[in-house]
Amino acid sequence: MNQLDLKGRVAVITGGAQGIGYAVAERMLKSGASVALWDINEERLLQAKQALGAFGEVAVQVVELTEEASVDAATQSTLTKLGRLDVLVNSAGITGGNGSTWELAPDVWRRVIEVNLVGSYLTCRSVVPHMIKAGYGRIVNIASVAGKEGNPNASHYSASKAGLIGLTKSLAKELAKTGVLVNAVTPAVAKTPILDSMKQEHIDFMLSKIPMGRLLEVGEAASMICWLATEDCAFSTGAVFDLSGGRATY
Repeated sequence: MNQLDLKGRVAVITGGAQGIGYAVAERMLKSGASVALWDINEERLLQAKQALGAFGEVAVQVVELTEEASVDAATQSTLTKLGRLDVLVNSAGITGGNGSTWELAPDVWRRVIEVNLVGSYLTCRSVVPHMIKAGYGRIVNIASVAGKEGNPNASHYSASKAGLIGLTKSLAKELAKTGVLVNAVTPAVAKTPILDSMKQEHIDFMLSKIPMGRLLEVGEAASMICWLATEDCAFSTGAVFDLSGGRATY
């Protein structure tokens, strides 16, 4: 594992209690950062804090990302506990299961958009003013190859991730001269607990589209995400970085 320089930095990672977010937290801690994990699942948060605490300073906060007050409270709590806020990784997300567009229930469709897209907007809205004031920040949004190509039987998820890509590009242009950089990554299907909410045939479909013929490892995702969170990433903003094993290369 290459050493990244995140010494003295404080990173907020949404959905950090498991999956890609957890892997990012571990890599950042091993690179010298302190991390704040924001997640809806208190039990998993406490387990993650205990496990990750061996690598560095970890704060945890139960957050409902779709509620403005909850997000703002988490921001203030993180600043109080850790003193600053340099990095935001929007990793929290849900799939909402699978089904054709006309069969998906409206409340399910809306919930996926709320968590995956509106939640990321609210975290950015809350955190960005502090980054602007500091003259430095790195935001990495975890989108999906589905946001580029649109997966069948996942219109809610695909639309939410396409929206997240659009949010990334717009916000990056707004912040381009502030020292705050905003980028996105587009993973293909990865080995995470989110697979439990998908039908096997949908997983098989996604896997069949990957030229490398395998699932993404969370550690591989963490490597790219964590580099985008460092000072070494200095002239890329509004960019979308592929993590799809060759499925999408644009």
